[in-house]
Amino acid sequence: LLPDVGPVYSVSIIPTGMGAAGYTMPLPERDEMFNTKGRMLQDIVVSLGGRVAESLVFDDITTGASQDIKQATKTAKKMVMKYGMSDKIGIISYDNDDDEVFIGRDLAHSTRGYSEEVAGKIDEEVKRIITECYEKAERIIRDNMDILHKSAELLLEKEKISREEFEALFQQKTAEPVAEG
Repeated sequence: LLPDVGPVYSVSIIPTGMGAAGYTMPLPERDEMFNTKGRMLQDIVVSLGGRVAESLVFDDITTGASQDIKQATKTAKKMVMKYGMSDKIGIISYDNDDDEVFIGRDLAHSTRGYSEEVAGKIDEEVKRIITECYEKAERIIRDNMDILHKSAELLLEKEKISREEFEALFQQKTAEPVAEG
């Protein structure tokens, strides 16, 4: 579904003790030194999947996806501000991270090196990226709602499923005959 993310290694509903009520762990198929724009966008789509699923299944949302939203926003900001991956902002770095390691770093950088107008454009671009990725996650989950429900049933039974078990759910979908009408 998202070719740059890599296959799912495992899925669990066991709380991690680090604020997550469960997780989906992808397994990178190759070691990459640099991320592509496409990969970063797909990572954001994956990060937003839990929130999308909550909204679609329960017609409500919880605080459960807060860390995922934070990670998605951080990635989108880096794309726009650090890596020049926004056509609207251009190939320029607005990142204030000069790799300073002393504790007063935030005090030393209390002023940013760009205007309010640029700050507004950055905010718009980050929001656009998040919105487009959310919409993509929503399309993927809607198209695979049956697999989402089967995954949930299996997780309630086993608490954790492997890559093989997860992939089998998709194989069942492709093996089902199409009704002729």
